[in-house]
Amino acid sequence: MITTLAPAAAADSTTDLGVSLGVTSKSGDVVVGGGKVFVSAENQIVVADTAGELSGAITGLSGAQGLAMRPDGTRLYAALRGSNEVVEIDTATLAITRRIGLASNPCPSYLALSGDRLWVGYGCQHMYNGGVLGLDLSAGVPQPVEFGPNTSYAPILAAAGDTLVFGDPGVLPTDLLVYDVSGASPTSRGVISGGANGGLSNLLDLAITADGSEVISSFGHPYRFDVWDTTSLTRTRTYGEDSTSHGSWQAVAISPDGEHVAGGSKRGSVDLTLFDTATAATTYTTANPAGDVMQGSLAFSGDDVFSVLRASRDGRLHLWRAEDVTLSGSTLTLTPPDWSIVSKPLTMTGRLTLSHESAPGPQQLVVTRRPDYGSASTLPGVTTEADGTFTFTDTPTVAGGTTWEVRWNGDSLHRASTVSVNIWTRLPASLTLTGPAEGLVGSPLRLTGTLTTDGQAPPAGTPVSVQRILTKDGETVTTDLPGVATADDGSFGFTDTPAEAGRYRYTVQWGDTHFEPAEAGHEVTVQEDAGR
Repeated sequence: MITTLAPAAAADSTTDLGVSLGVTSKSGDVVVGGGKVFVSAENQIVVADTAGELSGAITGLSGAQGLAMRPDGTRLYAALRGSNEVVEIDTATLAITRRIGLASNPCPSYLALSGDRLWVGYGCQHMYNGGVLGLDLSAGVPQPVEFGPNTSYAPILAAAGDTLVFGDPGVLPTDLLVYDVSGASPTSRGVISGGANGGLSNLLDLAITADGSEVISSFGHPYRFDVWDTTSLTRTRTYGEDSTSHGSWQAVAISPDGEHVAGGSKRGSVDLTLFDTATAATTYTTANPAGDVMQGSLAFSGDDVFSVLRASRDGRLHLWRAEDVTLSGSTLTLTPPDWSIVSKPLTMTGRLTLSHESAPGPQQLVVTRRPDYGSASTLPGVTTEADGTFTFTDTPTVAGGTTWEVRWNGDSLHRASTVSVNIWTRLPASLTLTGPAEGLVGSPLRLTGTLTTDGQAPPAGTPVSVQRILTKDGETVTTDLPGVATADDGSFGFTDTPAEAGRYRYTVQWGDTHFEPAEAGHEVTVQEDAGR
């Protein structure tokens, strides 16, 4: 048996945010900056460190939804749908440093930042009072500048470089509007038609490359990510179309270096998928049972990805940190025995394999023994050979299930990985069998033995099986003899009368799920009785 664990981020963290949201809430946006992680949660913004540990909250807000972070991480912007304003927050002190009122632009919901201009998607659902406006953050009192068409919902938007892209999620099919924002006023480059491109509908999220040359869309239909050239307004490639395990896509994000695309989904066996930007190949998948990825809730932080999960049962929010997902993978395999015996050494072998490398060289591994009932202990250091193979020997001390886990902590280029096996550890048992070395045809042979279990006699009447193998003239005949039962002291005996000459081997066996299998044998040479 070989046990393998696919590349995994073994140190992922899931943190209960202490907040529950209804199924219709559009909060749950997540951004990273200033060494902190920020999550919008209706009347507050929950704050954690980049290890996923809660560190504070910005409270007293009304309908916090979309978030945007300055590239230097010093300022956070939050759209407050309930109070019709955008607030600016000092990420070091968590103090609100500026409030920008939007009384004429109800329900500000989505934000996108490019340079000193903050783009706001506003509008209450089904009210057809929505649109997009720009705020010049370099001004002491930024004034909203509206442009573009009215929308039925607050538009979802993305901006970078000289490009702004947005779409109205309340219109089917859904068009994406592309604007050049390099000048004083936004100018339209054109429209990516939802109808002409396969019926794009139910816009969920947008992500844009750092230079604004491409935008990635996540729609409810079709179930994939489309990449659009923001100059030619044509689709250049797709991600995630062939996957059957992701459920429905909910969020998309691009890594700061542009090399990775992350997709978040719900109602699938996989919650987070990473793609190679250039090839569209899937490079990593993982799942989290704490809940479903919320709409638009993905953010890169170095090699990690953060997402907000909502539990379907009670709406509870959790912050999920998937660690080292942009690194190359590693795989550990382990070959265990079928069982182990208390106080007897057992040996396991395995291999560490690193993606795109022929041999990992010597690597330190951490091996932990963890009985189902008892305390865990770490074995002395185990190091791989140059080709990645490794061997370790351990002696279990208690009976029952025992898990051995092997972990490699990764390096600057590769994710950590673990492999574990649970082995049933049995108590020791032994059998003996003695008798004459020689016998005569037709004369009874008496054989006796003893069964010992964990150093003691088993209960009286414990059955022991008996088998006889006759070897004669190069042929063998196997016969199952009647079983015997042990006495109070574990002893037993049986008699057999051979009917022909030959080499006889008598074997006794005993087995139990709690004890190691026991077996003993005795050979007798039987000759013809010359006196008959």
